[in-house]
Amino acid sequence: MKNSILFVSLLASGMLLSGCSDPVDRAQPVLISEAVPYDTDDPAIWIHPTDPAQSLVLGTDKGCDTDQGGLYVFRLDGTIDRERSFIPLNRPNNVDIAYNMVMGTDTLDIAVVTVRRENTIRVFSLPDMTPIDNGGISVFDGEVDRDPMGISLFTDLETGTIFAMVGRKLGPSGSYIWQYELIDSGEGYVTGNVVRQFGQFSGLKEIEAMVSDNELGYFYASDEGFGVRKYYAHPDSSSEELATFALDNVKDDHEGLSIYKNQDGTGYLILSDQQGQRFNLYTREGDNSYLRSVPTMAVESDGNEITDVGLNTNFPNGLFVAMSDDKTFQFYRAEDIIGTNE
Repeated sequence: MKNSILFVSLLASGMLLSGCSDPVDRAQPVLISEAVPYDTDDPAIWIHPTDPAQSLVLGTDKGCDTDQGGLYVFRLDGTIDRERSFIPLNRPNNVDIAYNMVMGTDTLDIAVVTVRRENTIRVFSLPDMTPIDNGGISVFDGEVDRDPMGISLFTDLETGTIFAMVGRKLGPSGSYIWQYELIDSGEGYVTGNVVRQFGQFSGLKEIEAMVSDNELGYFYASDEGFGVRKYYAHPDSSSEELATFALDNVKDDHEGLSIYKNQDGTGYLILSDQQGQRFNLYTREGDNSYLRSVPTMAVESDGNEITDVGLNTNFPNGLFVAMSDDKTFQFYRAEDIIGTNE
């Protein structure tokens, strides 16, 4: 990810580096979050079960070359909730959220984040952000290449079982991604068991961004210099790659992935075209065909997340959050990304 703070400043003022007016019609964020100290990377959205206006946005700060990264909690006005943010973490990368994990006689919503320099994933209960992992779940044990980066949580809707798909900075094609079943240890914390190793890799850059579709049962991974790879999400399914798409219409890196879901199974898969300064929309259903690109004010965006749930007056039809390369996250109305007449 390139240092683009100057570009952000000029783009936000409607100017390009050349000094000419920007001819591109870009979606405008409703608000921009409070900046983190070092380097934003990946967001996730937690929906409050009874009061959507109390929902939260989580976002990672990688910490650059320090051990002072963190998992930050943002309110819907973009301010940081410092009491609930978890700092420090030694180079956290990506974060995802799942609902209703069974722990003893209770159910908890959870956030799971990869921590590269600790070779762990960390698990927190929501909304309090209490760690419930006994210090972390070790990943890629026995491998030379570990460095966890990407994560996506998949919930089996029939059993309620939650799985973590974990990717890494480097790894072998065919077993680049490891899938862990998240389990109540019986002693008050979450542990994880490896249930599958899968995932093709082009070897060009890395696979970081991932997303799971609980309802349709698919898992997607951005092979950055190549395209988006599609698999079945359940570990008992075939690990054979089902499709690759987004092989064109992307300037360079294939980055963040999120899914906008309609109740009838339709919707949009949203891919960050990082160097294109835009987000590409593909059909959620069928062959994931390319629909269109939406330029935004987000620069060099690594990660994004979207929800169709109306949250408050700013986001009555849902929220889209995009990381931007100035230590912030940008909050957009969902309809400004997916459109209003779809």
